[in-house]
Amino acid sequence: MASNNTLRSYSIIPCFIFVELVIMSGTVLLAYYMECTDLFSVHVQGFFCNDAELMKPYPGTEESSFVPPLILYCVVAAAPTAIIFIGEVSMYVMKSTREALLAQEKTIVTGDCCYLNPLVRRIIRFIGVFAFGLFATDIFVNAGQVVTGGLSPYFLSVCKPNYTGTECRFNHQFIVNGNICTGSPIIVENARRSFPSKDASLSVYSAVYLTMYITSTIKTKSSRLAKPVLCLGTLCSAFLTGLNRVSEYRNHCSDVVAGFILGSAVALFLGVCVVNNFKGIHSAAAKQKTEDYRGLPLMTFPRVESPLETLSAQFRCFGERPRFPLEETTRKSQ
Repeated sequence: MASNNTLRSYSIIPCFIFVELVIMSGTVLLAYYMECTDLFSVHVQGFFCNDAELMKPYPGTEESSFVPPLILYCVVAAAPTAIIFIGEVSMYVMKSTREALLAQEKTIVTGDCCYLNPLVRRIIRFIGVFAFGLFATDIFVNAGQVVTGGLSPYFLSVCKPNYTGTECRFNHQFIVNGNICTGSPIIVENARRSFPSKDASLSVYSAVYLTMYITSTIKTKSSRLAKPVLCLGTLCSAFLTGLNRVSEYRNHCSDVVAGFILGSAVALFLGVCVVNNFKGIHSAAAKQKTEDYRGLPLMTFPRVESPLETLSAQFRCFGERPRFPLEETTRKSQ
């Protein structure tokens, strides 16, 4: 028999192993194939040979950027994971927040010896959903880049078309032939993956998800500015990452804005609809209290008791028939 603080469930572990882990594994594999293989070819988009928006100087490889991809991806993945882990452990250790946490979460009993602590459940839930959203955002970005084939601002600098040839002789001639480029094929292909910006999308996804977690779970009674400063600093870092992509001529402004919108949408969807604003499951008593009001009418009128009914009830208790003032007057006149 499970106590009030425990809940018996025989489906949570099989569902986690055979459903959620399978979905997570498929998401990781799809992200790997879209990121590290040539399974999906990039759409070859046409261009004008004298397009000024595509003639910016080549900024160099991604590793030479002010925000290298390796450092960016490590910070994007590790910072929210570490903060969520530290935050959950701290709230579970502190007595004031531990009582509120145990009121929302129950210990799951899956057998005679298997217990899932609320702390373990929350850590796996929040970090697992964050990791899933990170890979899903990467998939959306790669899909958008493959389908659109957006050209980077430095595309013509690495494409190096033959301006004296027949196809680039006229200024307003639109080039649809992908073989006109004489530059490095690898660099040219990377220059065709500008929309949307991957760095902007991943950074803003991580920032929005972490901001929602901080504002929903961390309670600061002594300081009013610590939490806003932490949240705004996180969002500002993501914003500056997108501006850096524009200033280095690696992406257009529209690419960065699209990345911001995509990352924010994924983070908001997961934070609101999947993890319920990082709130735990309410206790059974709270659910029962809410359900007790379902049978009541939407609107009721006040009940006014009549003095005659009250008087009749008092005489009925003593076995006498009530005498009203009109009857007393008639009896005296007789």
